[in-house]
Amino acid sequence: MKKLFTERHGQAKPRVSETLDETTRNGLLTLVTARIDEEWFGLSFPNKCGDGYAYAGTDFARLRETMKGYGLLWPRDVDVQNPPDDGWIFDLLEFSYEFIAEAKDPSYHSYMSHSHYSYDRDTGREKFAHDVNRVFERNGMAFELTHGEVIRIAPAVLHETLAATVFQTGDPVLDELLEASRKKFLNRALDVRRESLEKLWDAWERLKTVEAGADKKASAKALLDKAAAEPYFRDKLELEAKELTQIGNTFMIRHAETDKVPVVDSAHVDYLFHRMFSIIRLLLRQSGRGG
Repeated sequence: MKKLFTERHGQAKPRVSETLDETTRNGLLTLVTARIDEEWFGLSFPNKCGDGYAYAGTDFARLRETMKGYGLLWPRDVDVQNPPDDGWIFDLLEFSYEFIAEAKDPSYHSYMSHSHYSYDRDTGREKFAHDVNRVFERNGMAFELTHGEVIRIAPAVLHETLAATVFQTGDPVLDELLEASRKKFLNRALDVRRESLEKLWDAWERLKTVEAGADKKASAKALLDKAAAEPYFRDKLELEAKELTQIGNTFMIRHAETDKVPVVDSAHVDYLFHRMFSIIRLLLRQSGRGG
């Protein structure tokens, strides 16, 4: 579906909500139910034709029992008065993506009173993900179904940068820490996103040792020198580096002692991640380490 009027004229909802509302939840459940009814699960759960044809729609009983075995919702059984947690909806979407395939070219088999289908797995997944993401988009949800997984969309200022950045710093441990922080930051669970700060601050401490120098302090100075030749900016950058180190030691990011300040708000996680990621990316680029 093309962009609608409000989207074309800058009136779309900002994609910042991290909790499914009733409209979005019902829209997603209706979408999965529609694909079941349209026989899009018939490739993975085929209803065998008595005349020997392979695909005569979906074996709904087997599909339902399989979903039950996975501990999943059957979308028609959801109690709207007691809606499930968001995680249950996301599990349903990811399961559906795994097993869905577009049902095509129906031909009616009059003797058995049913239709036979051909199936296209790739097209079915692509269309299903598109429809799910349109529901998310239209309702301002900060989620996206990407390669079969529901991920959180980073704030707009970070989203494209995180997607485009390739970590090839020349230090495998640093690359691993940075990649882990990115993956955790895009996770839909707040607890996991908090862990992204730990990985990012660990990467920060590692980065401060990659330049040649007698000790960590000398290495960090060499890194900052490469980042800025203009004295005023260089001073401000060093102040920011010291402040970020202090933040890591004050908040419950790298340490869990009782005197550390917990980071409990999702927006605060976003702010701290953005602030640290910005300086790391600058230092990587200015020192010829990608980013």
